[in-house]
Amino acid sequence: MGSGAQSGPPPFARMAADPLRWRLLGELAHSDRRVRELVALVGQPQNLVSYHLGRLRASGLVVARRSSFDGRDTYYRLDLGRCGQALAEAGAAVHPALRLAPAPPAPPLKGGPVLFLCTGNSARSQVAEAMVRVRAEGRVPAFSAGSQPKPLHPDAERVMAARGIEMAGQRSKHFSVFAGRRFSHVITLCDRVREVSPDFPGRPAYIHWSVPDPAASAGKQEDTHPGFESMAAELETRIGFWLATVGSAHTHVQEVS
Repeated sequence: MGSGAQSGPPPFARMAADPLRWRLLGELAHSDRRVRELVALVGQPQNLVSYHLGRLRASGLVVARRSSFDGRDTYYRLDLGRCGQALAEAGAAVHPALRLAPAPPAPPLKGGPVLFLCTGNSARSQVAEAMVRVRAEGRVPAFSAGSQPKPLHPDAERVMAARGIEMAGQRSKHFSVFAGRRFSHVITLCDRVREVSPDFPGRPAYIHWSVPDPAASAGKQEDTHPGFESMAAELETRIGFWLATVGSAHTHVQEVS
């Protein structure tokens, strides 16, 4: 009997071994979802989906966030960074030499244009646009717009300047500016704009990232800056993982009503 035979499989292996949980992980890897959307995607009863989501949340692989559009709704997202760490730990549990460090995101392939949307187009979508423009080095054209445009927030400029990215040339726009234009991806960054986002031609991949509005709590610059920093850090992680898939067969996201 091997020295590790008495210990059970690591947590990630136990979580991923269930076929339904594996399917849920895959769906949440592409887009944040509500329970009813996951029910439609996986074709299983709501109570069963909710049970397995609870198990995934308890494991730390899935995170829940209340909808900013309807507080009765909850969006679930996959913590990709935690998944990478858990996979490395699972490998090390089999053999120390299998403790693989998470690979850095691959250089982005040349992809079609992406449109980021949020309500005000004053922070989240502007930051995402600037990050893709710089990280993809022009190989993935990025744009942003909002349903109720407001001037670019100074804290958005501050957190990006700290990352060496200037936003001086960016301006807020209504999403009607892009009516009829084709995009490969349309990524909504707030729950409100997801409900009013128009359809774009060419059947783009629609992705939702439920990112809190960093300016939602009014206050002095010192009060709001931490929220902007948290927003920028989350988008930095999400965009890094997303760019690694641009141009691959894994970028299609199924929409559910």
